[in-house]
Amino acid sequence: MGYCGCARSGGPWGVSHLTDQRYPTVPELVSSARTLVARRPDLGRLRRIGTSRAGRPLHLLSIGHAPHAVLVVAGAHANEPAGGSTLLHLAERALGDPGLRAGTAWHFLLCADPDGAALHRTPAPRTLLDYHRRFFRPAGPEQPEWSPSVLPPDRLPPETRALTGVIDELRPYLQVSLHGTDLGGSWVQLTKDVPGLAEPFAKSAARLHIPVETGASDAAGWPASGPGVHVMPAPDSDAAFPSLPDDARLSTWHHAHRYGGLTAIVEVPMWASDLVDDDAPHPAPDRELRRLAARLREDARLVEEVLAEALPRLPGPEGPLLRAARWALALAPGLAEDWGRPPLPGATMASVGSIDAFGRRLPLRAAAMLLRVLEDAGDRAAPRLEGMVTTWCASFAERFRARWVPLDHQVAHQARTVIEAARHARLAA
Repeated sequence: MGYCGCARSGGPWGVSHLTDQRYPTVPELVSSARTLVARRPDLGRLRRIGTSRAGRPLHLLSIGHAPHAVLVVAGAHANEPAGGSTLLHLAERALGDPGLRAGTAWHFLLCADPDGAALHRTPAPRTLLDYHRRFFRPAGPEQPEWSPSVLPPDRLPPETRALTGVIDELRPYLQVSLHGTDLGGSWVQLTKDVPGLAEPFAKSAARLHIPVETGASDAAGWPASGPGVHVMPAPDSDAAFPSLPDDARLSTWHHAHRYGGLTAIVEVPMWASDLVDDDAPHPAPDRELRRLAARLREDARLVEEVLAEALPRLPGPEGPLLRAARWALALAPGLAEDWGRPPLPGATMASVGSIDAFGRRLPLRAAAMLLRVLEDAGDRAAPRLEGMVTTWCASFAERFRARWVPLDHQVAHQARTVIEAARHARLAA
């Protein structure tokens, strides 16, 4: 696989050795996909399915010709880069393993947001600070999967229309969206239950020493079919954090339901924390959540102060980095209000810890993106903000005892979970 400069196979689940621990760029993904197709043109096809807002192509790689389809999506969030490596590994597996192609054609959207991927530039992070120094995650309306939950249909970005168009064409029985977290554990979100998935998911994580995040705030209030495997609640269910403007049930994840399919979102950490699977009851969740809410308000205020001071000096027009920073900051007051309410029943050390991590990420990401804007403008407020980013990264890593998950382990676990999800979803269909 040319994108990682490795020629031999090995490691858990037979994943290629990713010796340089480097995430591939989108051009490298496309180049590797072309190489795979050239190897077996009778089985593989690479085609352009759309164009981004900035004019970058969106590519779909297809392996096999069976009537049933699995669609795997990478790069929906620019700051979650492991999915590209996983996608290439899965494509190589599908090309070489007739068993995976038996009755199933595999389709891979190489990167759902190539514009975002061009802005988030940390191919080989060594620390959380490295990761945040070139951080980018778009504002909600600009995220391909989430835009339908916050925008009317006539204003959806072209990346979203390309993704839903592929779902309409392929009618997959399973769509898998490859996501990741900076620091924490692994978990799965399902738009419908996939019976039998929880056991192989847990075994894969255990073999690779990746913790299973049992209280992920992304799935707060969702029922679980096993540790770390969460099933989307019914449409009439109350949201755990009502202030958040996006709703997973309105995202592109739900689009596959039109054709009887479902979506699995597979999260894998870059840095692991062995604190995220503690299911012991939290001794004082109300008090702790009030403390976390107060910290979120204060951290967001500090970033807002820098923005307000520097904004009159910044050149226009407002770009994607500043829009994204503003979007993140705008979420903070509502979330702090949500956390001031009585917590969900059964709050655990893991679930409260996940909210702790969420509260650290939001102002940190806003500060990191604003810092890039200030540095590009040569603004005098940049050093102050750089100090915040540096301090917050160190505090985040120390609080959760961050340890790097080797890239081949990230890929192996995510790929194994995808294959098991496809197998069990077919059995349940």
